[in-house]
Amino acid sequence: MSIFELPDFDGHEQVVFASDSQSGLKAIIAIHNTHRGPAMGGCRMWAYPDSTAAATDALRLARGMTYKNAMAGLPIGGGKAVIIGDARTSKSPELFRALGRAIDQLGGRYITAEDVGTSPADMTFVREQTRYVAGLSGDLGGTGDPSPATALGVFVGIEAAVRHRLGVDSVNGLTVAVQGLGHVGYDLARRLHEAGARLIVADIDRANGERAAAQFGARIVAPDEIVDAQADVFAPCALGAVLNRQTLPRLKCSVVAGAANNQLATDDIGEMLRDAGVLYAPDYVINAGGIIKVCAEYLQEPVDSVEDRVRAISGTLDEVFQMAERDGIATSRAADTLARARFA
Repeated sequence: MSIFELPDFDGHEQVVFASDSQSGLKAIIAIHNTHRGPAMGGCRMWAYPDSTAAATDALRLARGMTYKNAMAGLPIGGGKAVIIGDARTSKSPELFRALGRAIDQLGGRYITAEDVGTSPADMTFVREQTRYVAGLSGDLGGTGDPSPATALGVFVGIEAAVRHRLGVDSVNGLTVAVQGLGHVGYDLARRLHEAGARLIVADIDRANGERAAAQFGARIVAPDEIVDAQADVFAPCALGAVLNRQTLPRLKCSVVAGAANNQLATDDIGEMLRDAGVLYAPDYVINAGGIIKVCAEYLQEPVDSVEDRVRAISGTLDEVFQMAERDGIATSRAADTLARARFA
């Protein structure tokens, strides 16, 4: 299938396929929109079943970054890179150096950073070949892992959502079901626990769940059962498309607010959530904390300004919720309308 015929192609400005026989690199870089500035978005490494699945993910993620960066008020556009490979077994310095060379050939149209399956250490090797990279470790002048900033944004976003939907000022005493305990999900669980929330957790790595149970008193459920959990808030923090026609009828929550990208399998799921009385915090609005931090690093802005800008996600969500309520539309549609006005 041609890239132009993929359902997730949305007028992307540029899609680049990069390969390197010596390192084994097979990567796709998607640039969706650069109206606000150069495209920025992380590099994901995943064992995709085929190149079509990888291209689809790159297209969806790049588009999401355009909307995310616009809603966060950042002077950058949206892009994403994906590497086809198992992050547990296929990484090498040479692989990321090859990626750096591919990114450098784009002349600054795309700036990368870490994402699922990659780390600040991996970005160090990318930096050897190009300056168009952020999310670097401190010894290279970076600010390190952006995951805590993402988790903070999701936390204040959950507070905004429960305030709007449940009329309460905090998560104290509420039950939150967290799906995925990676860097972001685990730090979010910590913040929720410290704020007095009761936790239900699930992760494909049983050890992560056991650690959350020991540290936060969380109740562990199987990954395929977390959607069924009776909770006030469902927080998806794993991979995308978790909200679909199969999972939607199983939800037993009032709010969906989490860190995962592309949570809606299809656009109409947003309307279906609204019809079901579930308040959805649009993923690219609530999970923008990491890119806010990475962008500040790349533009060499003061580090002490980052937290206030991440906490401002709460106010942005308030704007989305109010528009959706006023116009009688899904929150996903309200967010899309606001975002398009900012990058069109």
